[in-house]
Amino acid sequence: MKYSDQQRIEKIRETTKKLLNYVQREQITPEKICNEETIQWTVTTPLYNIGEHVYNLSDESKKANPEIPWIKIAGLRHRLVHHYKDTNWIVICAIIFDVLPEFLEKIRDL
Repeated sequence: MKYSDQQRIEKIRETTKKLLNYVQREQITPEKICNEETIQWTVTTPLYNIGEHVYNLSDESKKANPEIPWIKIAGLRHRLVHHYKDTNWIVICAIIFDVLPEFLEKIRDL
């Protein structure tokens, strides 16, 4: 299915919000992410989805919002999909706990 940029932005926003809510509700800690494979799978799936939608946004939408690191977000998806066994879980924790809340604020009004 082909989505419009606005639909993709909404899916990115919704998936980010759901991931952050899940982490908070289930009291997921960085230690759990680093040590529990089930949690790793659970938190990376939404990151794949976010990255896939970002990758497929039009260049115009990305250029209109240069403060958002679109290339890094899409790159994370590619890294997780193609090099999953080499995942640095400390980096994933930083993304989830430090980057995603700010990212959600930036895309809230797009």
